[in-house]
Amino acid sequence: MRVSPTAGGDAPTTGAGAKLGMTSGMVVQELGWDNDTDDELRVAIEDAIDADMVDGDHGNVVDGVVLWWREEDGDLVDGLVDALADLVGGGAIWLLTPRVGRPGAVDAADIAEAAPIAGLAQTTTATVSKDWQATRLVRPKSPR
Repeated sequence: MRVSPTAGGDAPTTGAGAKLGMTSGMVVQELGWDNDTDDELRVAIEDAIDADMVDGDHGNVVDGVVLWWREEDGDLVDGLVDALADLVGGGAIWLLTPRVGRPGAVDAADIAEAAPIAGLAQTTTATVSKDWQATRLVRPKSPR
């Protein structure tokens, strides 16, 4: 799946959940929410799944994880491993980080380094709102 930003560099948040591959009936866990998260993007995701996102205390498997992450949030590998706890096989983690130049931006090299250590592969990166970008991370497919 490829998500492309608009020509102006700011992707509209309307329909962002669907662009992230989220569909009605999916259970999506949200981790790392804080007062700086993009409420319009959150609503777009909830509109796409036709439900509220669940939190870290959900206690059951989820189809996808939205992980809000900023540079100062600590060890990204630990955050990604924690995000895998309830993720069903074949599910994706959408790592939402502030865009380059915004406070808390995470260097792309840090994501590229942390993902394989956490047992994940990076598949897509896209601008999903004025201040946030999304990186899709999945468990690599097993060799036959």
